[in-house]
Amino acid sequence: MNEPVRVLIADDEALVRAGLLALIQASSGVEAVGEAATGDEALRIAQQTDPDVVLMDVRMPVMNGTEATAHLVARGLRARVLIVTTFNDDEVVFTALRAGASGFVLKDTSPERLIEAIRIVAAGESLLSPSVTRRLISEFVTHRPQVRLARDRLDELTQRECDVLRAIAAGLNNDEIATALFISVTTVKTHISRLLAKLGVRSRTQLAISAYETGLVVPGSL
Repeated sequence: MNEPVRVLIADDEALVRAGLLALIQASSGVEAVGEAATGDEALRIAQQTDPDVVLMDVRMPVMNGTEATAHLVARGLRARVLIVTTFNDDEVVFTALRAGASGFVLKDTSPERLIEAIRIVAAGESLLSPSVTRRLISEFVTHRPQVRLARDRLDELTQRECDVLRAIAAGLNNDEIATALFISVTTVKTHISRLLAKLGVRSRTQLAISAYETGLVVPGSL
């Protein structure tokens, strides 16, 4: 029997935390291991409880969700961050994704979808639809050229790895990449693991961002 996904809830609104806690307690395969009202508290509790997933609000006092995500990644914690936000927070969401978050859900998402999102992120996948991925990345990389990564980062990649990276930026899943490049899904996964290591990122979404920031993919070309 699989162990339940361990979840830390981080939100400065007590009512939101209570609602998320009740949802998790009523769902199979997930369990809550703690609650936090600030980003620094979330970081401290994550270090103590070692959750699989942190449900992270972006606007919290003392330390916001973006800063907490960056610190969590920098400290090498294995927890994956799922940003819980409103769609009006596009730029904050993008910054959090660059900091290492694995995806985001909207605060008005259905309970079933939220539980599904937790499981997806816990399994190591990123949670962004292709259309949202392209829109977020294209918009903010286009308007924020100062964060571009040096193109010489691409020198470390093989031609096939570049092909896979372009496909990820286009929003293709592993099966679609395998079909497009005439390789197996296992080979796709191997290339993705190498891309993560070579580019120093930890999620599929960050790989897509890297494709734009290095200039491998030009915003609007996909």
